[in-house]
Amino acid sequence: MMRTRSLAFLPLIALAGCDMAPKHVRPAGDVPTTLPQGGVYRPASPAAADPTTIAWRDFFTDDSLRQVIALGLENNRDLRIAAGNVLQARAQYRVQRADLLPTLNGTASATFTNSPLGLSGTGTGTGTGTGTGTGTGTGVSTGAAGGATTSTDTIKIYQANIGLSAFEIDLFGRVRNLTKAALEQYLATEEGQRSTRITLIGEIATAYVTLAADQERLAVAHETLKSFEESLRLTRAQFRIGIASELEARQSETNYEGAKNDAAALDAQIAQDQNALNLLVGTTVPAELLPRELGDKALTIRDLPAGLSSEVLQRRPDVLQAEHQLMAQNANIGAARAAFFPQISLTATFGTISTALSGLFASGSDAWTVAPSAVLPIFDFGRNQNNLRYAKASRDVAVATYERTLQTAFREVADALAQRSTIDAQIGARERRANAAAVAARLADARYRAGVDSFLTSLDAQRTSYAANLDLTQTRLTRATNLVTLYRTLGGGLN
Repeated sequence: MMRTRSLAFLPLIALAGCDMAPKHVRPAGDVPTTLPQGGVYRPASPAAADPTTIAWRDFFTDDSLRQVIALGLENNRDLRIAAGNVLQARAQYRVQRADLLPTLNGTASATFTNSPLGLSGTGTGTGTGTGTGTGTGTGVSTGAAGGATTSTDTIKIYQANIGLSAFEIDLFGRVRNLTKAALEQYLATEEGQRSTRITLIGEIATAYVTLAADQERLAVAHETLKSFEESLRLTRAQFRIGIASELEARQSETNYEGAKNDAAALDAQIAQDQNALNLLVGTTVPAELLPRELGDKALTIRDLPAGLSSEVLQRRPDVLQAEHQLMAQNANIGAARAAFFPQISLTATFGTISTALSGLFASGSDAWTVAPSAVLPIFDFGRNQNNLRYAKASRDVAVATYERTLQTAFREVADALAQRSTIDAQIGARERRANAAAVAARLADARYRAGVDSFLTSLDAQRTSYAANLDLTQTRLTRATNLVTLYRTLGGGLN
């Protein structure tokens, strides 16, 4: 008989070691194994360091920019929100993890009960007595009809117990999988915080170089404005004495007012740039840390590696976050499957009981109870089945989210690499164009003053030089933001 009972428990013991959650397999994401190479992309540079190992303090070489980024990491509110989300997720995980172990509770109680102990009704008694002498007597005693005699006492019971209540014996992994799901959500939130940190560093750097570029544009606008003002003064003077036509004076005025408008617009744009930078940093950036111009000064290291494997993207925090969320959904499937099996729980107490407080811990006062229970779902109107369907659908969404995140990461890096491959050539062309336009403007002005060319030629040359300098500044800004973008999209910037 004992052997038969042991065999009956074998399937239950086997299930106790099972995990009903699907095994995690990292989705491929349908991206190439290597980042783009050949054509517009630079050849591989194996000597360059892995960007994920380059600390942001090493990547950014400008000291003022480093100080601004440090201020942002200390004060930015989005980063504080992300840190708070991590603390919340960690606390939720620890709450769920506590269900793996029984919760012990200590209780103490005293009960006092007062109730009647006896009742008396009609009674009859007969007695016979014999004495020495001559006489016999008989006596009869009759109680009063309907009379009652009551006596009361107080019953006292003292108890002290320690035990556990409804502790689930996790034979089918429901609680374990719920705990794993909470853990993966916590880890996903941590990766989300890291992603927020990297994004913040990139956004601060981009806002900083944008402010620097606008400061440089404003300087170009003011310098051009002076040149246009001189031309306007000259043409107006010539118009008054009849040397120049009103058309030339009006054309010169058009150039001057256009540059004046540009300068005013850039003043407003610079104020907005500072507001944006202050918001990112979370406090007012000291004036001494603000850039004055972009120039050709390197704010970052000059080069980042090319020809990397696309596996580097799987170390990006946002990709890791999506993967942890996928693993959490797999665990939720395991918990949903376990809900179809019996839920076994145990309630047990051990303590002491006595009718006197002084005897509460005396010998022989021990008391204990053990109450196992099992609940098997029989008919729940499809609740468990639809919970499982929901968990599977959530897993499918998590798979698609992971794949989309990986594909987006690949596209961001590929775009940055494509731009990086040609940006130096663009800078060189813009610099040569700006130099040539400046020379052409000087020559055209000299020829106009000498009466060789018309004022229109000089006017066009001035406008071309102005536009060329603005384009050069814009291309320098593109180069600066491109390296920041590439560094961020490759997952650098944590230390």
